[in-house]
Amino acid sequence: MTGIQELLLSRIRDVADYPEPGVMFKDITPLLADPAAFTALTDALADIAADTGATKVVGLEARGFILGAPVAVRAGLGFIPVRKAGKLPGATLRQAYDLEYGSAEIEVHAEDLASGDRVLIVDDVLATGGTAEAAIRLIERAGAEVSGLAVLMELGFLGGRARLAPALGGAPLEALLQV
Repeated sequence: MTGIQELLLSRIRDVADYPEPGVMFKDITPLLADPAAFTALTDALADIAADTGATKVVGLEARGFILGAPVAVRAGLGFIPVRKAGKLPGATLRQAYDLEYGSAEIEVHAEDLASGDRVLIVDDVLATGGTAEAAIRLIERAGAEVSGLAVLMELGFLGGRARLAPALGGAPLEALLQV
């Protein structure tokens, strides 16, 4: 394990039985409260943005906003939020996706992305991959290209990486931590 991985893991708190019995929630708020750990995380994700040739960063609601915005600033790129449906004013592109129980929709301002944009998607956790897959579809529908997906941690036992491989079309999926 690398030094940054040890630092990040040491600042993630396990919360048993949240949000329901049997679930071990990974709470990143202690990491965000530690300026050294948050800076290390931001720098690592900004390096991924540079390595992928990204021209924009998309953050997925809501913790992807917290991580993606400083990554965009650090990398000198624009930041674009992908929100839950109904949260953005004006014209948007909307994409539905399936949840464990039911479905949801996310949206983006179409004018914020253009042909020639290379977009790094940033989020805190990759679980089943449903939200990330919907974001990939939105970015492509806006005419942009996905340069990669970067997450703080991947819950490998949920199979998100395998689900996303076809949608990513060879673009990298970088997880700083595997849990």
